[in-house]
Amino acid sequence: MPRFLMRRWHGYHVVSLFLLAALCNAFLTYYQWKIGVLGYCLLGLLVIYALQARKSFKKDLEKYISTLTHRVNKAGKEAVTELPIGILLYNEDYEIQWANPFIMDFLPREFLGESLESLSKNLLSAVKKGETETELTLEGRYYSIRIRQEERLLYFFDMTETQATQELYQEEQTVIGLIYLDNYDEVTQGMDDQIRSKLLSHVTSSLNYWANEHQILLRSISSDRFIAVMNKKALDELEKTRFELLDEVREVTGKEKVSITLSIGIGSGGDSLRELGDLAQSSLDLALGRGGDQVAIKETNGKVRFYGGKSNAMEKRTRVRARVISHALRDFVLESDQVIIMGHKNPDMDAIGAAIGVLKIAAVNNTDAYVVVDPNDINPDVQKLMEEVGEHEDLWKQFITPDDALDELTRHTLLVVVDTHKPSLVIEPRLVDAVNRVVVLDHHRRGEEIIKDPVLVYMEPYASSTAELVTELLEYQPQKLNMDVLEATAMLAGIIVDTKSFAIRTGSRTFDAASFLKSHGADTTLVQMLLKEDIEQYVRRSRLIEKASIYRDGMAIAKASGEETFDQILIAQAADTLLTMNDVKGSFVISKRQDGKVSISARSLGEVNVQIIMEALNGGGHLTNAATQIEGVSIDEAEEMLMQAIDDYLEGGTKE
Repeated sequence: MPRFLMRRWHGYHVVSLFLLAALCNAFLTYYQWKIGVLGYCLLGLLVIYALQARKSFKKDLEKYISTLTHRVNKAGKEAVTELPIGILLYNEDYEIQWANPFIMDFLPREFLGESLESLSKNLLSAVKKGETETELTLEGRYYSIRIRQEERLLYFFDMTETQATQELYQEEQTVIGLIYLDNYDEVTQGMDDQIRSKLLSHVTSSLNYWANEHQILLRSISSDRFIAVMNKKALDELEKTRFELLDEVREVTGKEKVSITLSIGIGSGGDSLRELGDLAQSSLDLALGRGGDQVAIKETNGKVRFYGGKSNAMEKRTRVRARVISHALRDFVLESDQVIIMGHKNPDMDAIGAAIGVLKIAAVNNTDAYVVVDPNDINPDVQKLMEEVGEHEDLWKQFITPDDALDELTRHTLLVVVDTHKPSLVIEPRLVDAVNRVVVLDHHRRGEEIIKDPVLVYMEPYASSTAELVTELLEYQPQKLNMDVLEATAMLAGIIVDTKSFAIRTGSRTFDAASFLKSHGADTTLVQMLLKEDIEQYVRRSRLIEKASIYRDGMAIAKASGEETFDQILIAQAADTLLTMNDVKGSFVISKRQDGKVSISARSLGEVNVQIIMEALNGGGHLTNAATQIEGVSIDEAEEMLMQAIDDYLEGGTKE
């Protein structure tokens, strides 16, 4: 019996009361002995009662503790054997020593002495690594396992229903999609009403069948726009099918001799319908900016997944838009005290040619302008052009280094970025951050990364080159234009290089731009001189091409040996040459560069979207012209990565 409990009955307070009562009674006996004797009798009875009460309390307390101990032991035994929590003991050799009945259903009949590996290799690995928690699936049930390393004890908590609830919650998340018929206005322009109605009927029927099949709410919001509301489960099913709707609509409408393509922007993971709508619109803008005929799925974390994008982009830009952009750019130039023009790192002929074109726009509006070029990062492909510029006194003084550009900045400086829209690719990223007003002129398909808050964006993936876009902007400048032969030739060279001498990505507007430049002094002979290569480079390129082989479905891959290094220009030229071979739909050339990176250049004639394949390897470019650089891998490893990207592309899906 604990002494502190018994002190409640015979502690000092009780003894003190009895002593006080005895003293008072003695005092009373001195004066009235009869009453005193009676008092002593009563005091004695009280003492006897107190002793009996103490004895009874002790007995009752011992009985209560005995009963409680029995109940606790019984409850502990039931907790170990009956509660729906698995308990397992193992020894130093990770062998099972004991398990409660709950977990026995998953153990071998003779489980004593068996290794934890008999349950799961992952469980044994987690225990050996000293982890405190892990997860495991046994007999179709999902368990969360707590590991007590010191006691060599495992607790198994059945989380199957919790997991199912979480999965159901995820599956029921709302997803919003915006569907746009890319080229509906263009292909139906001037078309008979009956044929137009029939064509739209084909598209609507395909969309409705698709929506019914996947439990999607689909509503038309205009003749060429639809909104789709679905849940995450339906979206997952669509991703598994690689959005076959894109191919189906293209094929169905193609039977009418006109192919209509779809662009779909999907927002997923948002907390509100407004956020989902914003994500869907952003995804649609991204899909359209990449040329259409594809699906872009954007999550709240900024990750984007792409599907489709296999068809060549149809030219949609109009001269009206070119004129509007030209006048808007003129207004920004007139409001500025100077214009800084910057392309991408290691600028090519198109970047330099477009930059010179923007110089002319500033010149005709009487505004000082400068082109930013890093002398330590000159592309060998433009070396001859830069030498010609160096001999042109008036033009050369308008080329400055990145440091000089930073020193020249004022509050009213206008920065024009050409031939790229990604801040990570520009020659000097600090200029983008330092200038308040940035204009972006580019012909690449839009990626997720883009310069933040530009005041003017002119991105046309349907154009052959940025030089072509800038040429059109020059045409619509209201002031009279006088161009030097070298200036016009540099811009024409940019168009010729990007179109492979008007062989790919060439539209009627491309020839119009070339004609305009030719009429303003462009020299085609000088272009050929600027693009000449030496014999040694030609021989090296041929050696690289001779190692090519067809991987699958017309995909040709040429791989340099691990010891050889080639510059980026030669790798790209090898891909161009490989594409001219019979039965080659897409060409890929892999080689190490002098900086240690493994470079992959990809080319196609439009049947294969090499941009998507290169984006899977953190690269980018155009549908017919793309590349990537990979660090920390060997040539063979890069080839395996490329083959996997090709396989994924042929199945239809990509991620960014």
